[in-house]
Amino acid sequence: MDDSLNRKLRWGVLGVARIATKKVIPAMQKGRWTTVDAIASRDESKARAAAAELGIAKAYGSYDALVADPDIDAVYIPLPNHLHVDWTIRAAEAGKHVLCEKPIALIAADAERLLSVRDRTGVLIQEAFMVRTHPQWLGALEIAQSGRIGSVRSIVGYFSFFMDDPANIRQVKEWGGGGVLDIGCYLVNTARMIFQAEPRRVCALIEEQPNRGVDYMASLMMDFDRRHAVGTCSTQLAHAQRITIAGTLGRVEIEIPFNAPPDRPCRIFVEDSPPGAVPDPHVVEFETCDQYTIQGDLFSRAAMEDRPAPYPLEDSVKNMRVIDALFRSAATGAWVDL
Repeated sequence: MDDSLNRKLRWGVLGVARIATKKVIPAMQKGRWTTVDAIASRDESKARAAAAELGIAKAYGSYDALVADPDIDAVYIPLPNHLHVDWTIRAAEAGKHVLCEKPIALIAADAERLLSVRDRTGVLIQEAFMVRTHPQWLGALEIAQSGRIGSVRSIVGYFSFFMDDPANIRQVKEWGGGGVLDIGCYLVNTARMIFQAEPRRVCALIEEQPNRGVDYMASLMMDFDRRHAVGTCSTQLAHAQRITIAGTLGRVEIEIPFNAPPDRPCRIFVEDSPPGAVPDPHVVEFETCDQYTIQGDLFSRAAMEDRPAPYPLEDSVKNMRVIDALFRSAATGAWVDL
């Protein structure tokens, strides 16, 4: 028997953030190619508590200690945004593959630094845009590219939740807080995914909290050369999310585009409506799956088989460039060319 079929990539997790302990780690523990063997926190008691709850063998009281562990192959980083680049570099230089939560950096220039780090160290570095490999998004992309809904000309997105806890890291500007970096990045990323292109110019209207300087509502417009993507994200509105992809012959609506449930099937709605015909709606259902399990397994297998990361780091840099331009537009009140 081929021993490689029984191998799993050995993961360590830097931090005990809720996204890690409640979503990503339990999902990766179900993976075919992943095992989570260590977790670290600057507070060792928190690391031990998380390890006990999740059945993880090792708990460390510092991130450095975990990164130095020779029995860890890869590191998942769910730390506050401003720590992403530095700890990605430290882990890569220690020979660990890195899956880092989005946004991978606060600005594009810092994301670009990671390209040379990846090439120099030979490890995989990937931003954790889990939607990129979810079957519902791959299905929507296939429909958009197939011609079924004609020429795709418009994408409209919405992503919001209400959060007013002043202690939340999303409320600290210096730590990369605010709605655009936290959830607006998905609107940018998925528009680029569906159009398979980069916007030629962007425009944004962004509202900030006067006492914190953190954006709490943003409306984004991206011009893909006679194709438009528009979206609103907010951390101060009722929870909602939806994506509509509109073409000349129909449209696709993604019911739960970003927080896809792991315990029931996902649905997209496809409406065929060629000129002069009565719109014909269809429901396309995708089998129950966990997008974090898929993300972890695809990354792990690529690392073990010495293949490129499933979601290229170069694409993350391009996404950050668009986000940078949106912030410049909001500051100047003008369109910004890319």
